[in-house]
Amino acid sequence: MSIIIHVDMDAFYASVEVRDNPALKGKPLIIGSLPQERGVVATCSYEARKYGVHSAMNIKEAYRLCPNGVFMHPNFEKYRAVSNQLHEIWNTYATASEYIALDEAYLDVTDSAGTWERACDFAHLIKRRTLEELKLTCSVGVAYSKAAAKTASEEKKPDGYFEIPTAQDFVDLIIDRDVRVLYTVGAKTAEKLNRAGIHTVRDIQEHRDEVIRSFGKQGEWMTQLAFGIDDRKVSPYKPEDAKSISREVTFQEDVDDYSFISDVLLLLAISVERRAARVGLYGEGVTLKLTFSDMKSITRSKLIPASRAAAVVHKEAGRLLDQVPHKPVRLVGVGIYHLVGENGRQLRFEDFMPEMKERQEEYTRAALERLGHRYGLDFAGNLDKIFHAETLYRTIEYMRKHR
Repeated sequence: MSIIIHVDMDAFYASVEVRDNPALKGKPLIIGSLPQERGVVATCSYEARKYGVHSAMNIKEAYRLCPNGVFMHPNFEKYRAVSNQLHEIWNTYATASEYIALDEAYLDVTDSAGTWERACDFAHLIKRRTLEELKLTCSVGVAYSKAAAKTASEEKKPDGYFEIPTAQDFVDLIIDRDVRVLYTVGAKTAEKLNRAGIHTVRDIQEHRDEVIRSFGKQGEWMTQLAFGIDDRKVSPYKPEDAKSISREVTFQEDVDDYSFISDVLLLLAISVERRAARVGLYGEGVTLKLTFSDMKSITRSKLIPASRAAAVVHKEAGRLLDQVPHKPVRLVGVGIYHLVGENGRQLRFEDFMPEMKERQEEYTRAALERLGHRYGLDFAGNLDKIFHAETLYRTIEYMRKHR
């Protein structure tokens, strides 16, 4: 039998900010965009949740519900640093770790613990060390499977602990709960199930054939979970498992100046290049994403010889930009896809001709220099700082206002 621990930090971003600024304690803290900006809630404190605020909510709606809340931008560099510290603690106890986000992970402790009792000791140690060493709380579930461990960690939030030793214990816990307790069931799937008269996990069990007939493979998976069956393994994340590497930005006011959008694409392309270089990946395709003022989005893509060079990404994204209808733009993004590692890519001309790589780098340097003159910014001297998420956003907004 497998023994899986699921760890989920409590309101992670907000908790980190409260830890670092005790004056925020007890206040409805909302992290994401500011009320006067476009955007959504990234996360919020439990005090803000009492007002109905939740992640992914439009920031204007969050402000309507909680006008006295404390609104602030996220500091992703800080959260990543804290996440790395968390991983060091978690990895002490696991033979395999699968990180779902900066603040959440599945830990396989089957072999490292050896017994159920020892696994539960590990879970308590994780909670204690997280509090003592990082001054943060987490909710932890111990179970026989990933789905059950996830359910267990949510059972007593915040700062919770719960165990689900067997499949029967899992079924007994969820049998009369709404179908959305099963992690594969989202809002649209639940709506379709409800229309068929299926509202609870018990209903899925009793209408197993109908669910499979209506939902195919997803239906098979739902019915298995309804009976407590989940044999998925904890799969450590590998960078090459990612489907794409991208970066996007939402403008605070719609933009119809496509030369400015091309300038923004350069900065996003450099950010993509840096991200790809950190994990040693190249893309065999470039994507351009635009969301227009009417909220309609389009994505355009083009296959390329494997590359991550900002010059290549910017040029190809620019060509794609030239082919789209010129309407006011709310959001722009660029990325690479069909990712391959160093060993998986075919050799390109620049592998044999270093001068080609130098030309790509010169293209980027010259383009940044032109941007610097155009907007009165020192890109060369502040490049590392600029590509932190919050600084990049502010830089682009400054450019938009001073174009």
